[in-house]
Amino acid sequence: MPSILIVDDEPRISGFVDKGLRAAGFATRVASNGTDGLHLALTDEFDLMVLDVNMPGLDGFEVLERLRGSGSRMPVILLTARTEIQDTITGLEGGADDYIGKPFHFDELIARIRLRLRTEDGAPTTDIRAGDLRLDLRTRQLHVGDRAIELSSREFALAEEFIRNAGQVLSREQLLSRVWGYDFDPGSNIVDVYVGYLRQKLGKGHIETVRGMGYRLAV
Repeated sequence: MPSILIVDDEPRISGFVDKGLRAAGFATRVASNGTDGLHLALTDEFDLMVLDVNMPGLDGFEVLERLRGSGSRMPVILLTARTEIQDTITGLEGGADDYIGKPFHFDELIARIRLRLRTEDGAPTTDIRAGDLRLDLRTRQLHVGDRAIELSSREFALAEEFIRNAGQVLSREQLLSRVWGYDFDPGSNIVDVYVGYLRQKLGKGHIETVRGMGYRLAV
C-alpha cells in the first residue's frame, strides 16, 4: 500500500486530502507545519509527499530545498494558492515533481499522485478493472467489454471511484467530496445527474441504487 505524507497547515484541506486518499487505498500521515513535515520525511519512509507552500515558519519551498539537499528523491507535489508563473518555476526548479493550485478538485490531485507513483517493475500503472469494465488512466478512456467509451473529465473521475471501489456502496456525500472537491455543495443533486449520464454510457446493470445509502458498481 503506497504511503503518502501530507504537509499542510490548513486542517480543512489536510483533512479532506487525508480522508480521500485513505478511501482510495493509500496509507497517510499528516503534518500541520513544515518543520514536522520535514522531520517525518527524513526519518520515515513515504512514497510521495503532498506539500503546501504557504505555511508559517518553514514554508514549502524551504522544506523542498532541505529535502532535496538531504539526497531524498521522494516525489513531491506542491499544493498552493500561489499560482503565479514565477512561483511555479521556483517550485519545479527546486525539485518539485508537480504543482497544483488551490482551489483544486480531488480527482485531479489523485490522478497526479498516481501518475508519479510506479509499480514494482518501474512501469506506470495505466489501467484499472472491475468486471467487464476497464479504465485506461493514460488515454482516459473507458472500455465496456470490447466497446470504447469517451467520457467527460467528471464522468471519468466518477467512473474511477466506482471501479476502484467495485462492490462497495458509495454515498452521495462521498462521491461529491471525492469527485467535486472540498468546496462542494452538500445540497446539490449533481451526483445523481452524473450517475445518470454514466449509466447511459455503461448500459444497464452496472451501477445499482442502494435505497437510502447511495450507489454501488455491481461486480
